[in-house]
Amino acid sequence: MNSAANKVALVTGAGTGIGKAAAKALLQGGFRVVLTGRNLEKLNLAIQNIGGSNQNCLAVSCDVGKPEQVKKLFSEIQQQFGRIDVLFNNAGMGAPAIPMEELSYEQWMNVVNANLCGAFLCSQEAIRMMKAQTPQGGRIINNGSISAHAPRPMSAPYTATKHAMTGLTKSIALDGRPFNITCGQIDIGNAGTEMTIPMAAGILQPDGSKKVEPLMDVEHVGQAVLHMAQLPLESNILSMTIMASNMPFVGRG
Repeated sequence: MNSAANKVALVTGAGTGIGKAAAKALLQGGFRVVLTGRNLEKLNLAIQNIGGSNQNCLAVSCDVGKPEQVKKLFSEIQQQFGRIDVLFNNAGMGAPAIPMEELSYEQWMNVVNANLCGAFLCSQEAIRMMKAQTPQGGRIINNGSISAHAPRPMSAPYTATKHAMTGLTKSIALDGRPFNITCGQIDIGNAGTEMTIPMAAGILQPDGSKKVEPLMDVEHVGQAVLHMAQLPLESNILSMTIMASNMPFVGRG
């Protein structure tokens, strides 16, 4: 493992859940961490909760689906820390679980902008910084989700963007080679966060039934992200799947 001393990591969607767990793991692993999301109050509270300070953490409010806000985010990172070594594209959202033909264009685009355009825009700015900095290079980690492999019922916008994330990951991994920029994807299933609280009542299955599915500790996801982030740039985990061991994903449930 390479030393994280003075390395800088950016986590999007960092105010709660997986993003917050990843920020905590990266901070404990020695990274200086930039936390971004739309709610600045949640970001500042997250920094307190993970044991961060003004010296090793920075909270920046940003809607990653808006280019001008993403540019401002990276300008603040440049000003505060002068470089970026790891980007974890984690921010995302879903649409209501309704038949595809009932979704509005606005609902579709909200998901596309947050999940796919956000990852693209942040990756663009990160790549620009990674190419220009000394030493050159860095690592981008994309949150693909298990929905990058298989959909849940009535999840077309979310599933489509997560499948697209796999293509984005591979393109960055290929195009980043000459500049010592790596890219990998972590596909996460059923981590216990605020978002999965409603799952306690059961999750809609393809046969129309609802079943309670196992959850894993979200801290395990944070540790997996840290493992990917700590690898020397000569090595890359292109794809990792981490999930609750007994969730109905492999096999027939």
